[in-house]
Amino acid sequence: MTGVSTLPSTADLVDEHGEKLQVCDTQFRQFGAHRVFSGPVRTITCYHDNGLVRELLRTPGEGAVLVVDGRGSLHSALTGDLIAKSAVDNGWAGLVINGAVRDSAVLADLPIGIKALGTNPRKSSKAGAGAVDVPVGFGGITFHPGDLLYADDDGVVLLPAGS
Repeated sequence: MTGVSTLPSTADLVDEHGEKLQVCDTQFRQFGAHRVFSGPVRTITCYHDNGLVRELLRTPGEGAVLVVDGRGSLHSALTGDLIAKSAVDNGWAGLVINGAVRDSAVLADLPIGIKALGTNPRKSSKAGAGAVDVPVGFGGITFHPGDLLYADDDGVVLLPAGS
């Protein structure tokens, strides 16, 4: 992303919304080219299996942010360059992955926001085990489909739907 973001910073959002805004305590690393991103939340829960991630990111994202709860495992990557490129092509604003990614050098050049715990070159299985659009929790908060997520270099914050 070039220039100055028009999105408010997560710190400004905390100041503005106070306790209504939820702050994720998980410390993520940045991987995508967009260091600042936001959008309505979609969710997936999975473990060592990115089949659902791959399938959902092949559908129109309409500016949404996919929050993937991989239970914090770094054993295998839940996305890589091909899946992330599909997200870009289908209009997703970003990915927040409670797990690992791979192909990090390529991810750094893709015009999308990507936050994850770390990297692992190992592929995950593709069976499609898990669930889509269910509440997922990590970092002291629960992400619900439709919540509004903001992310920047300071972290990830969540404004619950209807706030």
